[in-house]
This record gives sequence, structure tokens and C-alpha cells, in this order.
Amino acid sequence: MVATSTRRLELLAPRCEHWLSGDGPRTVVGLLGQIPPDTSPDTYGHGGVVEELESEVARLLGKEAALFIPTGTMAQQATLRVHCDRRSRDTVAYHRYCHLRQHEEGALTRLHGLHEALAGWPSDPLAPLGPDTLAAIKEPVGALLVELPQRDLGGHLPTWSELVAIVEWARERGAAVHLDGARLWEAAPYYASAARKGLAEVSGLFDTVYVSFYKGLGGISGCCVAGDRDVIDELAVWRTRHGARPYMLWPYAASALTVLRERPRDMAAYYRRARAIAQRLRGLDDLEVLPERVRSPLMHLRFRASLDEMRARAREIAETDSVWTFAHPFVSEGPRLQRYEFQVGRATMALGLDRTVEVIGRLSGEGKRPRRR
Repeated sequence: MVATSTRRLELLAPRCEHWLSGDGPRTVVGLLGQIPPDTSPDTYGHGGVVEELESEVARLLGKEAALFIPTGTMAQQATLRVHCDRRSRDTVAYHRYCHLRQHEEGALTRLHGLHEALAGWPSDPLAPLGPDTLAAIKEPVGALLVELPQRDLGGHLPTWSELVAIVEWARERGAAVHLDGARLWEAAPYYASAARKGLAEVSGLFDTVYVSFYKGLGGISGCCVAGDRDVIDELAVWRTRHGARPYMLWPYAASALTVLRERPRDMAAYYRRARAIAQRLRGLDDLEVLPERVRSPLMHLRFRASLDEMRARAREIAETDSVWTFAHPFVSEGPRLQRYEFQVGRATMALGLDRTVEVIGRLSGEGKRPRRR
């Protein structure tokens, strides 16, 4: 019944003229437009636009080399395997709500035989990664994974000093430090404004850095991992072992290179808009903004309402205002507690600040005029 109701709601999306979150719908025409007609193809990942993309990513992140891989799930598994093999340790430390643990079907343990050491405590699972939560880990680890921003915590970002302390924890224990930077582009404005640190300085804390091209940047698919050349060379062997070296990768790489050159410049405006939205929304009843301090264009909205109420409100807004909001929650935390992922993107900017706040206010059941405290 829930799946049927969600599907009926989803059928309204193509009819809407405006979207609340992200960039809005992606079309084949738009995605193909990201591939320049003079693109130089690769052969099995060698040459052409693939190597051009890899060189540009390595330069931007201040690393010796980078490797294009079709999926982030595969890329991070293989990267952590390389780090653990080099240290003769089979344990990886990370937050219990990191992407690897929550959204990858146990791939790290099932495919590579690696073990997980979880930061934090079961009594407070949403406590962010930090030296205090890492103190719960008592065993030797081969690598520490840090996710910036952390999606399942609503886009949480540690301060610069907190981030340095996290990295030092791993260094003191002889562990490699890997950055899950799927949304690193979205994290960049915060560190630039709060700590005057650029992308290369953030990346410089880590041995390896993974970045995605399809999330905030809006490319077709794919990612890169950047690091020292010998590590990347070893990672390339694992790419082949995973069957991720097809005859040609150039359509994905060409799209990635286009958005990499165009979209990061938008992130500062998205970040400012996200902070403005969060400030306005904190005056609404029956709605909580997560995290408490919004430091990226990503946040979670927690509504005190049932699933049926949220679907009814989303349907009404789609039918009466032609604005698409959400089909289903990121997670349903209880009969009357629904959490949604909200990403500021091109569609959000086009909708405007006042209209965005109005629409979210209606989703919260406050009506068309958000009430201020």
C-alpha cells in the first residue's frame, strides 16, 4: 500500500513546472549536452578525455595522480583494500552512519573481507565523528574513512580544527586516512569562509580522496580517486579486477569534465541560500532542521507528521502550485516523525527564497505563511 501511494505521487512529478530540491529533473538532452562534440575517446580508460579528467582532478586536489572509476561504491572499497593491504591490517574505522555502512549492502566486508570498527556509541548513534567518538575504537585499524559532508547526518561538517584532530587520531595509530568526498564540492564554501582553506588544503589532510561527478555537480555518472601515484597505480589493478575497465569510458568522463569546470563555482551561492533557508525554517513548528549548524547546501528536514499526511501535503502542492517536493522520506523515524533530504541546487535557486520557505512551511502543516517565533 505504501509503495502504491508513493508511486501514484511520483506520477505527478513530470507534470510539475518547479522543483523544490536539487537541480530538478535530468533529461537525456541535457545530459548529452555535457559531452562536447570534439571529445577525444579513450581505450580501456587510457588516453583521451579520461586522462584529461584525471589530470585535472589531481591538480585541483593537490595530488600526484587520480583514477576514473564508474561507481563510488567500487572506488572506495578498492581504495580501502589497498590501504589495509599495505599496512597488513584488515580493519577500517568509520562512523556507524557513513555511506559505506548504510547504503552499500555490506560490500566492504562481503567482497574484500575487511572488518569495520565503528566510531561512536549505540546510545547516541547520530553523534558526529570526532576524537571523542573515535575513542570507542580500541583495535588497530588500517584506514579511517571520513565523509564530508556526512549525508546521513544531514550534511554535517566538522570545523577545521575538529577535522585536523580526526586526522591526527588516525596518523597517531599508523592508519591511512581516506576522504569520502562524494559531496566535497558542496563542503568547499564552508571551509573557504570559516577557515580560509581551499580544496587542495582540505584534500592535503588525506592520503586518498574520492569525489563524485553526478551528485551536486549533475554529471552523468562516475567518480575519481586521487592520491600518491603508487597508490593510484595499485588502485587501477583493482579497477580491472572489479570489471570496471570497459572498452570506452569517455561519455562519462566527458560529462564529468564539463560539470567539473562549470558547477563548483555555484556552490558558494547554494551554501548561502541553504543557511538563509535554515534560518527562516527554524521559526516553524512541527519541523526540525538538521544539522543544528548548516554548513553545506545539504540538510535534512524532520517533520512531525505521519507518512499519509506528508504524502497528502506533497500531492496538494504538486496539484495546486505545480511544485514538486518529495515522494518519500529519507528515513521514517516513527509513526509521526519523517526525515527528508533537502539539497539546494539550481531548481531551489530558481524557486526563490520566499517561495521555498513557503512551500516547506506548507509541508509542515503551517499553511502558506510560516509562523515566526
